Amino acid sequence: MEFRQLRALVEVVRQGGFSPAAKVVFATQSAVSKAVKQLEDELGVPLLNRIGHRVTLTSAGEAVFRRATKLLADRDDLLTELDEVRGLQRGSLRLGLPPVGSNTLFAPVFVRFRQRYPGIDVQLLEEHGSDALEARLRSGSVELAATLLPAPADFDWQLVRREPLVALLPALHPLARQGSVTLSALRDTPFVLFGDGFSLQRIVLDACHAAGFEPHIAARSTQISFMVQLVGAGLGVAFFPRMIALQRGSANVRAVRLTEPKLEWAMSLAWRRDAYLSAAARAWLAMVAEVHGPAR
Repeated sequence: MEFRQLRALVEVVRQGGFSPAAKVVFATQSAVSKAVKQLEDELGVPLLNRIGHRVTLTSAGEAVFRRATKLLADRDDLLTELDEVRGLQRGSLRLGLPPVGSNTLFAPVFVRFRQRYPGIDVQLLEEHGSDALEARLRSGSVELAATLLPAPADFDWQLVRREPLVALLPALHPLARQGSVTLSALRDTPFVLFGDGFSLQRIVLDACHAAGFEPHIAARSTQISFMVQLVGAGLGVAFFPRMIALQRGSANVRAVRLTEPKLEWAMSLAWRRDAYLSAAARAWLAMVAEVHGPAR
């Protein structure tokens, strides 16, 4: 049993097929298929159900996949520890970042980090939504991931920034000129939300349920610019951290403060509680605090 075989199996499952997995592991599709077949032959059981272009795990495959992700994560941790011997002159840091707020919060950190530690290879993985990032963190694909609080119990975390949520309304909406608005006052306005897997969507929907109503969702998207365009065209109301809403201001939209005090966007950097945190990761966390100051 070899790590390359385990990596092939894990990525086939994660990516949903042999062809996309081959792109992730930088191999040919036939090489990935051969690695999985060798693993099946060695173990003496089929690991995948192959249905056309789709693959699913067999019962044995589920057990092997679970163990394989842990073994690969432990291997990555070991390699990270070995990088410590070389100090911060060499090594790598794998970061998972979401599409919301990363350009504002982490681009300045990345620039300064590269200037101070040019020998560290910072590998950025962008995922749509906190759920996907948390899965990557648990599997060891990334060492640090930006995620919204509250963080899962198996993670440690460092707060980066808190921002109140604001309602982004069409300029001609009756409430667009108000200084503030309650979530309940927007119950008859269609919502433009982020897609499934985004913590920000859950925050808004949970607040609506607490207020006693189920919103009408006009659209879901993973693209901030597209959501702002939909709001500007009069489709409905979207909800963003204040700093992002102010950056996206235009003549067609208005950002209005929400009165609910608990409706906030609290971005953190999280890591597995049982994982070894590399010197590069600790340096990144220190750099975040240096650039943004102590978050409260």
